[in-house]
Amino acid sequence: MKHYAGLGVSLNEISICVVDEDGRTVARGICPADPEGVAGCFRNRDLKPRRIVHQSGMLWIWLQRGMARLGLPATCIDARKAHKSLSARPNKSDAADAEGLA
Repeated sequence: MKHYAGLGVSLNEISICVVDEDGRTVARGICPADPEGVAGCFRNRDLKPRRIVHQSGMLWIWLQRGMARLGLPATCIDARKAHKSLSARPNKSDAADAEGLA
């Protein structure tokens, strides 16, 4: 089964939401704000997402390069464009952003 992940990134932690190809939530979690923490979260749950999406922000270059170095299929999207679709959601939090991006 194909899995897709969304990351809600803040300076201290990253909220992760993984969905299957039908959009059903498979896993949620929080990890330290670093590429190894993200990889460890997927490894601990035996998940190999086909795509990982996160928004641009203060850590995006470092995070993107680190995940690429670890072989994670990450994509960074422009935060201004993501904001339009994510702002329509009822709850505004890193966890809700991760779910919306997934």
